[in-house]
Amino acid sequence: MKSLYEEVVSMKIIAYGIRADEKPFLDKWSEENPTVEVVSTAELLDENTVDQAKGADGVVTYQQKPYTASVLDKLGSFGIKYLSLRNVGVDNVDATAAKRNGIQVTNVPAYSPQAIAEFTVTQLMRLLRRTPTFDNKMANGDLRWAPDIAEELNQMTVGVYATGRIGRAAIQIYKGFGAKVIAYDIYHNPQLEKEGIYVETPDELYAKADVISLHAPATKENEHMLNDEAFAKMKDGVYILNPARGILVDTDALIKALDSGKVAGAALDTYEDEVGVFNNNFGSFDKIPDERLKNLMKRENVLVSPHIAFYTKRAVRNMVYYAMDANKSLIETGQSDKLVEL
Repeated sequence: MKSLYEEVVSMKIIAYGIRADEKPFLDKWSEENPTVEVVSTAELLDENTVDQAKGADGVVTYQQKPYTASVLDKLGSFGIKYLSLRNVGVDNVDATAAKRNGIQVTNVPAYSPQAIAEFTVTQLMRLLRRTPTFDNKMANGDLRWAPDIAEELNQMTVGVYATGRIGRAAIQIYKGFGAKVIAYDIYHNPQLEKEGIYVETPDELYAKADVISLHAPATKENEHMLNDEAFAKMKDGVYILNPARGILVDTDALIKALDSGKVAGAALDTYEDEVGVFNNNFGSFDKIPDERLKNLMKRENVLVSPHIAFYTKRAVRNMVYYAMDANKSLIETGQSDKLVEL
């Protein structure tokens, strides 16, 4: 005879890499879904922890580490066919192994486009209004204005590269400041098309924009899209914003462009070598194990943040809920509106 618990619970989901800020939302989701046994761990999904998934029907996870063939093969051997990521990117999933094991993968394509857009524009305004410079001056008792005069966004042209959810959210904010907005994307949004803001090529965007706001995904085609050649096509004194993916920007090329003055300032929430560096505490600046990153961080006209544009209560809640909902849907029906093709 089944216990009442066994009669109520119909599936088991293990959630890996659950941070302290995610736990309350996971607990709330679990309360709202009494038919699901939820097991959570702060550990990431890798070769050392995959055995914890044995007996589960689905796996929910979030990490920058790769989902390797050995991990996916092990999940397949446990009969687990459903892997739901609490983030957008799936480039760290071994696609061949996932297909070999019949593992369906979902992601969270948009947990809060507004959060990322707001942060991006906030960082741009800090650059334009020279607030890092004034913060440093005032900390040393210097309360003078000159020579650190600011610029106004309403007098500038912002070039938005990629007009997905985040790009469109950023466009609305840029417009609110009175900026002229142009955009480039392979796929044109119908409403933006009507507004006539699209340019035909990336080169045209580079040539016309005072600010370049990147919102493109990480693809082989986009890797190091901002390189020496691209910077040479831009206006002198351009501002670069990258809240999207670190590999979009060639770091060495950016450093040279900053040194020459071609780039007047940059706000980088992502960095091409961020894995293993961002979201770690090294105890002191000197112990950060990346000289190029430290080069950028030392500059008053460069704002480096450790991939935090997404990091709001609403976004974290959505990451947990959307991933858990997707995994539950896969287990129940084999379908989800967040399935991705690898």
